[in-house]
Amino acid sequence: MKIINIEYPLYYDSLDKENGNMDIFVKLDNGMTYTMVVTTPSNYYWYMDKEGLDYIPASPPDIIVRSLNKEIVEKAIQTYVQDNAYWLKLYFLAGESNCVFDQKQMDGMIQEMKKLKEEIFGSE
Repeated sequence: MKIINIEYPLYYDSLDKENGNMDIFVKLDNGMTYTMVVTTPSNYYWYMDKEGLDYIPASPPDIIVRSLNKEIVEKAIQTYVQDNAYWLKLYFLAGESNCVFDQKQMDGMIQEMKKLKEEIFGSE
């Protein structure tokens, strides 16, 4: 798949490019637009300090870049559209926890994987 365009937030110019995060909109040649969160590693530290935590709570995955510079973001997004945009789709869908990743379906998939593993390696 190919990227048609990436839309950045209106406040992009005022962002701290070394310590920030932003939503971007990635339009692909299949007509779909994916909303993604791009963040810097420093932003994770800032968040943990702000919240008094030693970890980042469970949440949908972010695309992590050294800087929110558009050139760097676009390089990162290029890697997410390889292989028919597998990783872009996965990250996008992970944000829709009540839709695609249904708990019962995930539990069923895990049981199938466990069963297959036991058939191959024997039970533990």
